[in-house]
Amino acid sequence: MAIKTWLTEQLGIRIPIVQGGMMWVGRAELISAVANAGALGFLTALTQPTPEALRAEIRKTKSLLKPTAVQFGVNITLLPAINPPNYMAYARVTVEEGIKVVETAGNPAPILKYLKENGVVVVHKCVTLAHALRAEKMGVDCISIDGIECAGHGGEYDTTSLMLLSLCAEQLKIPYLASGGFANGRQMAAALALGASGVNMGTRWMATVESPIHLQVKEAIVKATENDTVLVLRKFRNTTRLHKNKVSLEVHQIENTKEGVKFEDVAHLMSGKRGKGVYETGDVDAGVWSLGMCAGLIHDVPSCEELAKRMEREAEEVLNKVNGLVVSSSKL
Repeated sequence: MAIKTWLTEQLGIRIPIVQGGMMWVGRAELISAVANAGALGFLTALTQPTPEALRAEIRKTKSLLKPTAVQFGVNITLLPAINPPNYMAYARVTVEEGIKVVETAGNPAPILKYLKENGVVVVHKCVTLAHALRAEKMGVDCISIDGIECAGHGGEYDTTSLMLLSLCAEQLKIPYLASGGFANGRQMAAALALGASGVNMGTRWMATVESPIHLQVKEAIVKATENDTVLVLRKFRNTTRLHKNKVSLEVHQIENTKEGVKFEDVAHLMSGKRGKGVYETGDVDAGVWSLGMCAGLIHDVPSCEELAKRMEREAEEVLNKVNGLVVSSSKL
C-alpha cells in the first residue's frame, strides 16, 4: 500500500513527508538520508557561507544518494537584514545544479520569478492564512503552513496547526503541507484528513542517526517534554520557540523584566554562533537552539529510513481504522 498526495504524484516523493530547512542542521548527511528514505529533504542554503559553498554541498548530497533515492531540494530563507545575503546568487547556484524544488520563507519576491522561469516548484512557509493567500497570489506552488507548536519562528498570533490547516482547507486553492508540532504517523494521518498533502518536520529529523548534530543534543530532545520549550523575543515581534535552557530562560527574563528593553539587551545571548556551538559540542546550555513542542512525542533516535517507514505504516493503520468508522446507515 502507498499514500498518494500532490507530493508523491507531482514531485515523485515516495512518502509524503518533508524535512524542512534548518540552520546548521540541513546539510548533506541528513538531506541525502532523507532522500534515500523516500522523503523530501531540503538543504539549508544559508548554512553555507557562500553560494559556491552551497554548490559544493549540493554536489556532496548527490554523491551520497542511492539509485533509489528521490529528489531533494534547497531552502532559501529571505528575511530583513542590515547586510542581506545575495539571495539571487544562492538561487542561481540552486538552478544551475539542477534542483527542481525550493522551500522559501520570509519574502520570496526577490527570487520567485527567476525560480518559476526555470521550472522550479516553490514551497513557501507561512505562519498565517493571510500570508498563505498572499503567497498563493504571488504564484508559489505549495504552502507549508506553520503552527505555533513549531520550533523557531511561529508568528505572533499563537495560531495552532489544527486551526491553520482547517483554514487552509477552506480557502487555499493550491496544495499545502502541515508544519509545526508533527512527529509521528498518527499526526500525519490527521494532517492528511485535514487536507494536507503531507507533513513538514524539523525537530523530529534532528533526532535521527544521520542528523549532523552532537549525540547529546539528540538525547536532550528525546528526554524533553512538550513543556521544555520557551517563547522568546515576543516583545520585539519576532517570537521564537527555543529549547528551555539557561540561555533562553535568561533571554526570557530580561525581555519580560527590564524596563524599556531593547533587542540589543539580549542580542549577545541570541548569537547564532553560540547556537551552532550547541550542535557541535553537545553542550545544550552553550547557546540558544530551536526545539518544537513535538519533542514530547520523540522517544528514540532512529535512522531516517526507519523513521519514514514507521510514520508511513502508522499513518496507514490510523487511516484504515478511521475509514472503518464509516458504516452503512442500515447497520446502525
